[in-house]
Amino acid sequence: MKKLFAALALPLIALAIAFTAPVAAQSSRDGVWIQIAARPSLTQAEAEARSFATRLPDVSGFALGGGWYGVVLGPYTRADAERVLQVYRAEGQIPRDSFIAFQRNLRSQFYPVAAEAAPSAVPAPVPAAPATPEPQPQTAVQTALPDETPAQARRSERELSREQRMELQVALKAAGFYTSSIDGAFGRGTRRSMSDWQAARGFEPTGVLTTAQRQVLMDEYNAPLISVGMARVEDTKAGIALQIPAGEVGFDRYESPFAHYASTGDLGAQLLLISQPGDKRTLFGLYDILQTLEIVPLEGPRERGSDSFTIEGRSSKTVSFTQASLKNGEIKGFTLIWPAGDEDRRTRVLAAIQSSFSRLEGVLDPAAGGDAVQSIDLVSGLEIRKPKLSRTGFFVDGSGSVLTTSDVVAGCTRITLDHGYQADIAANNSAEGIAVLKPAEALAPAAVAGLSTASPRLQSEVAVSGFSYEGVLGAPSLTWGRIADVKSLDGDTRVARLDLAAQPGDAGGPVLDATGAVLGMLLPQKSGGKQLPEGVSFAANAEAIRSALDAAGVAPAAQPAAAGSLPNAAMTRLASSMTVLVSCWE
Repeated sequence: MKKLFAALALPLIALAIAFTAPVAAQSSRDGVWIQIAARPSLTQAEAEARSFATRLPDVSGFALGGGWYGVVLGPYTRADAERVLQVYRAEGQIPRDSFIAFQRNLRSQFYPVAAEAAPSAVPAPVPAAPATPEPQPQTAVQTALPDETPAQARRSERELSREQRMELQVALKAAGFYTSSIDGAFGRGTRRSMSDWQAARGFEPTGVLTTAQRQVLMDEYNAPLISVGMARVEDTKAGIALQIPAGEVGFDRYESPFAHYASTGDLGAQLLLISQPGDKRTLFGLYDILQTLEIVPLEGPRERGSDSFTIEGRSSKTVSFTQASLKNGEIKGFTLIWPAGDEDRRTRVLAAIQSSFSRLEGVLDPAAGGDAVQSIDLVSGLEIRKPKLSRTGFFVDGSGSVLTTSDVVAGCTRITLDHGYQADIAANNSAEGIAVLKPAEALAPAAVAGLSTASPRLQSEVAVSGFSYEGVLGAPSLTWGRIADVKSLDGDTRVARLDLAAQPGDAGGPVLDATGAVLGMLLPQKSGGKQLPEGVSFAANAEAIRSALDAAGVAPAAQPAAAGSLPNAAMTRLASSMTVLVSCWE
């Protein structure tokens, strides 16, 4: 792992140390570290470690492999490591591009000299809030390259290409020293930022970077990429070449239309290459399917054009970014899945992938991965996002307001209708088990429930329309039964008892009489901790429904004039048109 940057000899902080209680059973590999420097020689790394150790506790040095040696702080628990990063960065005690490293990246220990090769199992102390700094002398970074005089530095600078000069401006901007445009022209603004960077890193502030200083700056800038082992990969089967974080992901399998690069490190990152033949219809279908997958969180911007799309999904645990485009009958792109809380590094990795992405000849064989385990819960080996709970509802007005059961809206961060339309709670009477939902955007239902104005007759035939298996079958089904009583077991006249064998997913569905009028709404099988006997169900009647709709400010549709009993086919069409799947998402 290659990482060169200065030992920021910034002020010594009078730290109030708050010790975390060590966990006796914790092994060293359970802790994480903060890598603050890396050097291409052992001598330089030892000097760097000693320099940091004069101002910070918990400094260690480990070989990183490939001839590089790292200086780290820790070990800490993950939560404490994030706090340490925040405090020390704010104080200027460590470079801004310091990052959390894992035990697997560290090899033999070289500092402190007396330490054993295996790091301590006890978590290191965590710094408290910053105190008032005291001035300390700055120490210049040592590099393997020879030093240059200002005149030599100017001559070597003149040999840089425009792209190389722009890269230096980008690196200075990322380090917080440059705020102007990236144009490759070294004017007064660039010279001033170079001088400020040199002073901060302990160099003589000449305003002209030497060859060695340019190496320090660029390796400091590229440290996040180096830490994940960015390397170019050509996937000839997928027809894609790009830079990938090879230290964190590795090829796993093909399952069309994806080439799966699974996590191989501690970050938990993943990468999918998208490759398939198709047209605009295929592209748009892929856009819709990806948003149903668990790897694409619900929150985040999405944009679809005529021949390309991007999807960004964010949650408290994951950030994913997808881009794909159609060209010459081939759809190609990628999805990067990264842990939340590592935004600086994720942004750099994503930019490197995007800038290096190129199309090669050919696409992934549509039959690739055909022998993989198949499941309706999977798409090309990826889990479909599932709601916490799904029940049934039905449309009660022309703008798409929905009546459903209270239990399906409890504890939801998001409620959807038929998985595609977001809805909000307009009213929720948990005592009667009735909730009213309004769609975020007005809908145009094919049919709306007409509430019955007549009292139901005992032993009359009824049907409940519902998603018995919580949407697995894709469409609602009818369950037939009879009215056993016009009141509940405890005498509530707003609840009818049904002789009907319902499934849990049917709760919230409309109860229809033979004419298609809605007599009530099916209540859950389990209520108040009691499970009903098999074949027994209860329904909130039309009177209770009207009260709930009045409370929500919804005017129910009028009952159509009775035209006799409906044939089964007509009843099925009517019920299916008014019934909607209601889903609760965490």
